[in-house]
Amino acid sequence: MGRTEVAHPGPTGRTEGARPGARTMARVTMPLADPPRAAEAGDGIATRTWSDDLGTPSAADGARGAAALRARLLGPRAGDRLWGWVACLAVTAVGGFLRFWRLDRPHSLVFDEVYYVKQAYSLLKVGYELRWNSDPNASPKPDDLFTHGHPDVFLTTADFVVHPPLGKWMIAVGELIFGASSSWGWRFSSAVCGTLSILILARIARRLFGSTLLGATAGLLLAVDGHHFVHSRTGLLDIFVMFWALVAFGCLLIDRDVARARLADRVAGAGTLLSYGPGLGVRWWRIAAGLALGLCTATKWSGLYFLAGFGLMTVLWDAGARRAAGIRRWRLTTLLRDGPAAALQMLPIALAAYLASWTGWFLSSNAYNRQWGAQHPSAHFGWVPDALRGLWKYHQEAYHFHVTLHSDHPYKSNPWSWIVMGRPTAFFYQGPKLGENGCTVAQCSQAITALGNPVIWWGATIALGLLVVRWALARDWRAGAILAGLIAGYLPWFTYQTRTIYNFYSVAFVPWVVLALTYGLGMLIGPSDATSRRRLWGGVGAGAVVVSAVLCFWWFWPILTAQVIPQVWWSDRMWLPSWV
Repeated sequence: MGRTEVAHPGPTGRTEGARPGARTMARVTMPLADPPRAAEAGDGIATRTWSDDLGTPSAADGARGAAALRARLLGPRAGDRLWGWVACLAVTAVGGFLRFWRLDRPHSLVFDEVYYVKQAYSLLKVGYELRWNSDPNASPKPDDLFTHGHPDVFLTTADFVVHPPLGKWMIAVGELIFGASSSWGWRFSSAVCGTLSILILARIARRLFGSTLLGATAGLLLAVDGHHFVHSRTGLLDIFVMFWALVAFGCLLIDRDVARARLADRVAGAGTLLSYGPGLGVRWWRIAAGLALGLCTATKWSGLYFLAGFGLMTVLWDAGARRAAGIRRWRLTTLLRDGPAAALQMLPIALAAYLASWTGWFLSSNAYNRQWGAQHPSAHFGWVPDALRGLWKYHQEAYHFHVTLHSDHPYKSNPWSWIVMGRPTAFFYQGPKLGENGCTVAQCSQAITALGNPVIWWGATIALGLLVVRWALARDWRAGAILAGLIAGYLPWFTYQTRTIYNFYSVAFVPWVVLALTYGLGMLIGPSDATSRRRLWGGVGAGAVVVSAVLCFWWFWPILTAQVIPQVWWSDRMWLPSWV
């Protein structure tokens, strides 16, 4: 799908590349000093396209050469390459410093670290997850032993674990480097992925909006989001779901540009209007996206929704490119060529990556359900290897667990509340009294709360309406791309509203929350051809939002990092009753 600008009657009655007599498009660029790349009619994630009375662009573009058609398909882009890297690396350095600062505090297993950190060490030991003594009356408790230098707390039997292994293997990397009893080791991989995701998002936003300033702004906003920050400092799985989904999105964004450049070269070289258009060959960035989405799914099954959503997005981008290039039968070509090609380039490698994450299970003989296939011969599926049938049985049991989980929990929440941080999850809380753990008043609080930055999340909630309007009415492909990430990461959870689910799952789509707000800030500043007064006040407004987000992060810092503070200070930060 093309990079859109708003449709307006052109001042000259003619747009370059349009056939005579067709309605024209006057380019209205996305705001900020660096103009975004232009869009073509009919491009965008939405399946709606410009109506036929706008006409189909002629092959005159191709006759003028590949360079002209490239410019039409890709449009201008941010050219300040050095500052593009300097700005993005600067905000990444700030975010990384914050995430690694005192990463080992508190030195206790926080929230679901009680599962994933120990399971990660089990993977290092035997290649699969072992059980440990879960008796609440056990003394000493396995968690206490693990955190005090005695990590070998396991029984000899395999455990039934309901998430794929990759996220725990990633946690295990830190344990391998720093030791299983090191809280630095438990959280090292999370901090690395959290920091890298700031850089990746900044570069994505720069490419998406054609603006170094907007790219750096998006990176800074992610750096000061409390939800992302807490997950970057905790050994849980969801930060890795977010990371691999974001990597895939970035790969597909690059693939979009590469494919359009290739299409321009081949259409221009043909010299005449093509009915179906050329094939685009092997798409290595798309294959890389398939790999990333396989790794995303190998962390948690919710990665499947990103695979489906982004797969549809990239095919629709191809459809928009073909139409904009003047391919007459672009719909049929998309259906018969681009769709199957995308499936072949993404799905096999995603499946291979997913199965590879189970290597430890395959190589073992005692992992959960590892021998089920051999113990249960099949008359109909005997041609399937026993190990694969055992893995399938494992997946059936895990799926049944997920869809039937209805246990009560004080922090379970409905997905309707996630976008506004209605019920953030408390990962850690202690209430030291005077003289305990540095407490200097009668009653203190020490908390880690996975609370998103209210300025970012509430601002993005408002921006969602703008995205929908811009996508539906202006066919802005950038709005559609952001919505695709939100839909893939957020919308599926509404089908599980009766199940026990939590707000902290929403970290998987926090990059697209940030992109939504960044898009809104760009619109607030105004187009590049607006009056200086308009852009001045727009810039002041956008800057005020960013400064407010930074100040908000500073205000909530104590309850994001387990600082010992007077309980009244903690209460001052519980802005909503549902946060307590």
